[in-house]
Amino acid sequence: MTNVTPDRAHYSTTMKLLRAGKHVLCEKPLAVNYREAKEMADAAAASGKVTMVNLTYRNVAPLQAARKMVLDGRLGAIRHFEASYLQSWLVSKAWGDWTKESQWLWRLSTKHGSNGVLGDVGIHILDFAVFAAGSDVKAAASHLKVFDKSPGNRIGEYDLDANDSFLMMAELENGAAGVIHATRWATGHLNELRLRLHGDKGALEVVHTPEGSTLRACEGADADKAIWRKIEVEPVITNFQRFANAVRKGQPDEPGFGHAAKLQFVLDHAVKTAGALTEL
Repeated sequence: MTNVTPDRAHYSTTMKLLRAGKHVLCEKPLAVNYREAKEMADAAAASGKVTMVNLTYRNVAPLQAARKMVLDGRLGAIRHFEASYLQSWLVSKAWGDWTKESQWLWRLSTKHGSNGVLGDVGIHILDFAVFAAGSDVKAAASHLKVFDKSPGNRIGEYDLDANDSFLMMAELENGAAGVIHATRWATGHLNELRLRLHGDKGALEVVHTPEGSTLRACEGADADKAIWRKIEVEPVITNFQRFANAVRKGQPDEPGFGHAAKLQFVLDHAVKTAGALTEL
């Protein structure tokens, strides 16, 4: 079964599916908070069924190739990373008029179930970073920002109080330090994910936009002269195909509920510990 219900319904509907003995592919995020996500992950593990989460950017072939490069040791020890998810629908009508369409307005309102850009696309760029780096987040600090978008920051029934931009500093379990950020105010970027990983032997960059995806690397002798080369990669199967294969084989596959719960723990931590920047 594929669960494509709204975020707030993922917990109740998925738990019912598991109790009914169904294999489940759930849309991201797994839940709206870590408590629910952890309960879902535990129930999934106990069920013996195939359970996965549709983190769609796992379908990006350069991201899969980047992870292999890291795990193969081609970059050496990862020291620094930069991950960004840039959207511009608050300053562009390329996807429609957000001031008049509910499909956008609810994403700006906490009472309509939104956790802002952090919950909407933050989970994507967080997974993008930790998957490629092959390491989970160990420590993090964050800043969330809500910008004024209309008189009183309200349009009709929608209070526009969900975060529009988030900034996170993080250290991974492998010791790498870096930044993860996302915004809906990135003029000139319709929907761009970008990741840079820097190791003590080499570096790579993955870029994904509506026009396509690329992987570049600077490694070996090229590192001395900072020469970057494009790497061609083969297509990969989608999450839906992996899920179907896993069900046929009766074997679990990733991204699973346990991983998604870990991501939700980081997102919850970002909200709970978000602080104001110190004025100079």
